[in-house]
Amino acid sequence: MSDKQSPIQPTVSVDDASHHKALTRRVLWKLDTYVLPPLAFLWLANFIDRTNIGNARIAGLEKDTHLKGNQFNTCLAVFYVSYIIVELPSNWVLKKMKPSRWLPFLVAIWGMVTTLSGLVQSFSGLLAIRFFLGLCEGGLLPGIMLYLSTIYKRHELQQRVGIFYASASLSGAFGGLLSSAIIKMDGVGGLAGWRWIFILEGIATVLIAFMSAMFLPADITSAKFLTEEERAFALQRFRDDTLSASSAPLSEPAQKINTQADDLEKDVDFRMENQAAQAQTVYQEDEKFEWREVMRGVLDIQVWLTAFCYMGIIISLYSFSLFLPTIVGGLGYSGESAQLHTVPPYVPAVVLTVVVAIASDKLRLRGPFILIFLPITMIGYIISIVAKNNTQRYIGVFFIASGIYPCGPCILSILPNNNAGLYKKATAVALQLAIANCGGFVATFSYTADQQPEYKRGHSITLAFVAMAWVFMAANVAYCMWENRARANGRRQGNLDKYQELWDAGKTRAPIGDRHPDFRFTL
Repeated sequence: MSDKQSPIQPTVSVDDASHHKALTRRVLWKLDTYVLPPLAFLWLANFIDRTNIGNARIAGLEKDTHLKGNQFNTCLAVFYVSYIIVELPSNWVLKKMKPSRWLPFLVAIWGMVTTLSGLVQSFSGLLAIRFFLGLCEGGLLPGIMLYLSTIYKRHELQQRVGIFYASASLSGAFGGLLSSAIIKMDGVGGLAGWRWIFILEGIATVLIAFMSAMFLPADITSAKFLTEEERAFALQRFRDDTLSASSAPLSEPAQKINTQADDLEKDVDFRMENQAAQAQTVYQEDEKFEWREVMRGVLDIQVWLTAFCYMGIIISLYSFSLFLPTIVGGLGYSGESAQLHTVPPYVPAVVLTVVVAIASDKLRLRGPFILIFLPITMIGYIISIVAKNNTQRYIGVFFIASGIYPCGPCILSILPNNNAGLYKKATAVALQLAIANCGGFVATFSYTADQQPEYKRGHSITLAFVAMAWVFMAANVAYCMWENRARANGRRQGNLDKYQELWDAGKTRAPIGDRHPDFRFTL
């Protein structure tokens, strides 16, 4: 065997390989069992509490709180002001505060705020409640993404994100069913049905938060549901994946990528060619906060390309979830019938979200799936714009949901896959979401009351942003292909010398991470 062959070689016996595979299956099964359900319920509660104002609106909220003009849209917009403020700092403190406590804490607080939403009497009260709701919710999604990326390997991540993200799709269906049942309590305790939507769903959120805190581990090493052998194995396989950062050559993305890593599911030690960099390996649990790493995250071009892509996706996603009840109401349905007709469009969205997430991990591709599914959403908006009757408009809603929801886990997984180093990754993930969530302002004012029932202007605005998202994602895929080719051709070897200079000068104690010339970006 030549010394120049790949550093990843099968050097263990069949029995060792079988034991390795058995350990891998057992560890993943336990992580999936104890980590994913609590996160899915937290995200489900998040989306229900964020979007139930749409259900409350068609149940009488506007009338009882005396809202006029675009005041309802203003209440939606102020939510995103506070939401964006807390995303970055929340991720910076996540390690210190422990995600197993911090994330459920955020959920419990906003559950209380949601409950208080059932007591508002005026525009100013609703405005204040929505502002504080955003403060509580802003840290959840970036925190979940960072948390999962410290537990699962890079190409195990998206199918896990897809599972909890699908609960967002499910929340649209479940929220509609739940609201249609709750509004039947109209008059109970002297309260309107829409008030009970907030009160009961807020209380349920608090309970979900407490239950989640009981199951979530802070990290791999503190996972009590793993045996000592399983904890050591889980930690080592994660470290090996972080160091190797292996991905497919550009020419055969789906084939060569699986050959070494997936066939026997072996994560043998990866030896960096540069001995100085190897001696300075820093693991995520030992990494200290550095502003230099924060700036690396801020200046990463992928953050900005994916952020503007995600902004276009978010404008569609948020406007869809917030205004679907209103749009359905404009199709001639009312009351319980309107609530129930918001459910079916989410069904194919849930299925496709999970299917695409699994396929994306198998093929180790992210952006290409987004480029495939965004045009489906565009078709939905075009149908809605040119529709001549309510049936055609309702069909358009199915296309919109089926195209936009599968894109979420794809774009959320790109930066955790393409950033190495805890605080750089924390900054990149949170900044992407902070920029993208600025789209919430557009989403909340795209669909105004004067457009009903066709909402052609709202559909046209959103269609334009979805097209923008496609362009930015295409640019990010092209950048990753170009950078991977440069690294494969040896044009990034100088990164090792630059990193060594920073280390020797005492300017950094962070890992070399994605700067290493052997690191490959996921498309």
